[in-house]
Parts: sequence; structure tokens; C-alpha cells
Amino acid sequence: MHPVELHAHAIRSLVERTGIDPALVDDVISGAVGQVGEQSMNTARWAALAAGLPESVPGVTVDRQCGSSQQAIHFAAQGVISGAYDMVIASGVESMSRVPMGSQLAGRDPFGPSVVARYPEGLVPQGISAELIAARWDLSREELDVFAAQSHAKAAAAWADGRFAAARSCRSRCLVRMVRSSRSHVMSPYVRQPLPKCCPD
Repeated sequence: MHPVELHAHAIRSLVERTGIDPALVDDVISGAVGQVGEQSMNTARWAALAAGLPESVPGVTVDRQCGSSQQAIHFAAQGVISGAYDMVIASGVESMSRVPMGSQLAGRDPFGPSVVARYPEGLVPQGISAELIAARWDLSREELDVFAAQSHAKAAAAWADGRFAAARSCRSRCLVRMVRSSRSHVMSPYVRQPLPKCCPD
């Protein structure tokens, strides 16, 4: 499924479930790391239009790497708190099957000579960072694998128990989260798929 269609389905389901007037949405703020190909050219805007929101509703796509969708929620909440927004949709999309990780690099150097000069030994990527954190806090691979498997098992059990039934969209298993302020709304559709048979091995 095209990432814009996947994203649009979540937004459309959110509007249907909440019963809001989509014309009252002040903005659609979405996170995406791989902003290339099918996720390029401000994918938030295309998803909003594909979801049927009025053309008057703007959209913007943000990239804070793995925290992109979370950052979209933060920006949306800040807009509500400041009074700039009355209603905003915070969301995100990442289709790694269609836009593989690192595609946006296109084989080029994203850092430039000044960053390379500042960090001549290179920057520490996330995988190495995780290893350093594990070493700092004396966390073994086995402990972390068991923790991860237990987390997936708990999520799968909650899913099977129907704890997410009221917030689930049938087509793509999108969960819809609504965060309310005293007078405004930040709405965030997101996709989760727990792995029920996950094991540490």
C-alpha cells in the first residue's frame, strides 16, 4: 500500500471516529524520516488531501529521525497550549517496505565538511549508542531480549483481550489516540502491531 494511502486511512478513521468537522482542523503535523520517493514532497499534505480533508487544511512533515511522529505530537500540543491551534492532527508514516531505511541519503554525504571536521572520528550511530548504554548500565543482551519479548507478549495479550477494540481501525489496525486539553484537541492516529509469538531467541 502506498504510504500516502496508509497514512490517509489513519487520518480518515480518526475523523470518522471522533465525528469532528474536518474543516475545523487547523493543521496536520506528521513525522516521517524517509522523505524521499513515495514519502516525499510533504507527505502530510498528500495524506490530508487523500483522507478527504478540505484543501484549506494545511499539512507539514517533520523529521527528527526516530522521534519524528513523537515530535509531531509535541509540536501539535505546543500549538494548542499556546493558543495557536484549536484542533490539530498529529500523525506520521514510515513504510520501510516501500521506502527502505537510508533511502533519503541517495548515496550522498548528509553531514558536510564542517560536521566532519568537528567530529573527525565520526558520529556514534544508534546501534553503537545502544551498546554503550547497555554497557554503562550493565544490561546483558539476554536480559534485553527477554524484556522485549515480554513487552510484545503483553501487547499481544492486551490486543487479544480487546483492550484496543474501541480504538482500532479494521483496515490497517490503526489505533487512534486522543489527547484533550481544556478547550482544544490534539489527535494522533498511529499503527501498532504487537508480535504475539515473539521470543527472546
